[in-house]
Amino acid sequence: MARILAIANQKGGVGKTTTAVNLAASLAVAEQRTLLIDADPQGNATSGCGISRDDFSMDCYDVLMGGASVDQALIRNVQFRHLDVLPTTPELSGAEVELVNTEDRGTRMRDALAPIRDRYDFILIDCPPSLGLITLNMLVAADAILIPLQCEYYALEGLSQLLGTVQRVQDSLNPALEVDSVLLTMYDARLNLSRQVAADARGHFGDKVFTTVIPRNIRLAEAPSFGKPIVVYDVSSVGAQAYMAVARELIDRTAAASTAAEDA
Repeated sequence: MARILAIANQKGGVGKTTTAVNLAASLAVAEQRTLLIDADPQGNATSGCGISRDDFSMDCYDVLMGGASVDQALIRNVQFRHLDVLPTTPELSGAEVELVNTEDRGTRMRDALAPIRDRYDFILIDCPPSLGLITLNMLVAADAILIPLQCEYYALEGLSQLLGTVQRVQDSLNPALEVDSVLLTMYDARLNLSRQVAADARGHFGDKVFTTVIPRNIRLAEAPSFGKPIVVYDVSSVGAQAYMAVARELIDRTAAASTAAEDA
């Protein structure tokens, strides 16, 4: 059964979508059956995978509003045999208002994923940089949250609102939700600030922080404009190698947690 990870941070520009696209692609390269859900109305994960608006007629909005199943809306074999994508368009932003008065407004994505999660090893959700109803749906659907944390000033302080939302979700709709992992992004080893933020993050989150860090890398920045994950655009770049290493860590962590659960 798939491990569902919501990739979330209420701050924009922290490498959230870059992580969603490139981690999903790296897992697919490692022959892990992977579904990437673009739940950000900006649709950058969709375009970052090379999917244009003409390639689909149903999307994440239709799934949340009950107009389509995930099966009907997803696009299969995107760039890789093991990567499927549930795309989105800016219309998804309307769901924030349209879901307000529905009784199941917080559980729609969880219910939608239930019939298909056995088909995948990993389901990654690119959440919007806000803490509204769309993000709530994704956190309720998820087993855990992966937080991209940029190595810049105020990075840790900015997490308090997100962690508060996670706590509220745990107290109500998804008691099993956990902060599974933290990924340090935009790391520059030449800067004392980057090293200090990394040290502070490891001091606060301990072994939840991935050993691998994502460096500042021009090839990573260029890849979305070509509609390609970094492992397609330039597999030899340091950015590609970093995301492949994160994927290996995630696979190993998931396998270890599964073994521990079986032994318990």
